[in-house]
Amino acid sequence: MNLFDPLQIRDITFRNRIAVSPMCEYSSEDGFATDWHLVHLGSRAVGGAGTVLTEAIAVVPEGRISPSDLGIWKDAHIDNLARIVSFLRRQGAVAGTQLAHAGFKASTDVPWRNHGKPVPVAEGGWRPIYSSTAKGFTPDSIQPEALTVDAIARVAHCFGEAARRSLEAGFELIEIHGAHGYLLHQFLSPLVNTRTDQYGGSFQNRIRIVCEVVAAVRQVWPERLPLWLRISASDWAEGGWSIEDSIVLAQEVKTLGVDLIDASSGGIVPSAKIPLGPGYQTAFAERIRRESGILTGAVGMITSPEQAQHIIATGQADLVLLARELLRDPYWPLRAAHVLKQNVQWPKQYTRAHL
Repeated sequence: MNLFDPLQIRDITFRNRIAVSPMCEYSSEDGFATDWHLVHLGSRAVGGAGTVLTEAIAVVPEGRISPSDLGIWKDAHIDNLARIVSFLRRQGAVAGTQLAHAGFKASTDVPWRNHGKPVPVAEGGWRPIYSSTAKGFTPDSIQPEALTVDAIARVAHCFGEAARRSLEAGFELIEIHGAHGYLLHQFLSPLVNTRTDQYGGSFQNRIRIVCEVVAAVRQVWPERLPLWLRISASDWAEGGWSIEDSIVLAQEVKTLGVDLIDASSGGIVPSAKIPLGPGYQTAFAERIRRESGILTGAVGMITSPEQAQHIIATGQADLVLLARELLRDPYWPLRAAHVLKQNVQWPKQYTRAHL
């Protein structure tokens, strides 16, 4: 495989194996997409990425990380998103969105103000927030309420409604966010989930909400369109969610209609010791791919064209997702094609700068 080989998933052809990873921009008001999102996402499509995913987009207002998060909890959000989708698709990129619920990480400030501390209700925050259990991320965090069984069913329903709105907006790809210590991860991890009902305890109980969310999304998301799931493949903490758990989960959700696992890690406990380094999470994608038979995406400190090409060529993953490197250089895919001596089409408006 080659980084610039097309990838076929269901009826969608991705022009290459480079995806723009979801990156929170904290630039919305009441969940609405703005011109910032159009330019931010659109420039990466112009820059040659095969897939452009929006930031985590909240399926309910109380599921936002911050008051400035993108949302898809009401039909009024569709038109602004559709404008962005239309532009992405005209540039040849597959337009995707990541559906999310922040759980006990909700109602926090934007990272460049107050260091992401909880936002008081008087300043635009909200209470209550929710999790699998009534325990916050840290003792200084907002302490959540445990979701009732009925409320869990509502969460799954809201993911399904968000999928319907995503389809109406023209998206061709959905990724469900089950990583980084957000709500679905709060059910998966035994470090957080101490429930004693059908959603806690055993492995099958802890993955139940993820399976129900996948089923709710697939019920409205057409068979012809791809569905991805992002997970934290390891909690990086003793007694937590493990790569072995991730492999079994991947096998389970594959039967429910998930096509690709986006293999990230961490985020559930602040005490985790994560060995950061180039491609530090790629081994998770490789092992899930090999042992579960599902497509995978590698993410995490992937920066050079040679590194990305090596991941794809050696079968460690089926695509790479870049985040910070694409903030530094929106045209990284075009530069990578030059470095790797691949012939790709530049936007006609930019041909005078063709390398």
